[in-house]
Amino acid sequence: MDIGHKIKQLRVRQGLTLEELASRSELTKGFLSQLERDLTSPSISTLNDILEALGSSLSEFFMEEKEEQVVFQKNDFFVDEKEDYTINWIVPNTQKNSMEPILIEIPKGGRSFEVSPHSGEEFGYVLEGNIVLVCGDKKYTVHKGETFYMNGKNFHYIENNKKTLAKILWVSTPPLF
Repeated sequence: MDIGHKIKQLRVRQGLTLEELASRSELTKGFLSQLERDLTSPSISTLNDILEALGSSLSEFFMEEKEEQVVFQKNDFFVDEKEDYTINWIVPNTQKNSMEPILIEIPKGGRSFEVSPHSGEEFGYVLEGNIVLVCGDKKYTVHKGETFYMNGKNFHYIENNKKTLAKILWVSTPPLF
């Protein structure tokens, strides 16, 4: 672990100058500068004083941060094939997230699952084909390149009445699927 670099990141993130941190930690600006450039190492006691001045602790400082996955590839997707539709979970383990994007494919004459009323919102983008969005007692035709956005207060589902496959990027919050 690069202690000096991590201390500098904490200092900069809080908008503190070396002088301000030196004053708060009762250390010299020169010592802190050398520390941030990894030219010297602090004692545990000194490191604790610095971290306290930065509003942190030794346990937080040395806790390994698990790097979150940002980019997902096809082999990360989970596919659930049903008779009337296929769902591709394009971001795995979204139950821990605020939203859940899926890619849903509906063959000709197919229909998605019915979503029960919920407190969230949903967004859809038709990538291929045309669909009919059934929301409560209303039906909306949505063509390739068009989108839909709605709250989840009504039962809703998607139908594909056309002769070609329909693909929809569907994002819900909170995760439903």
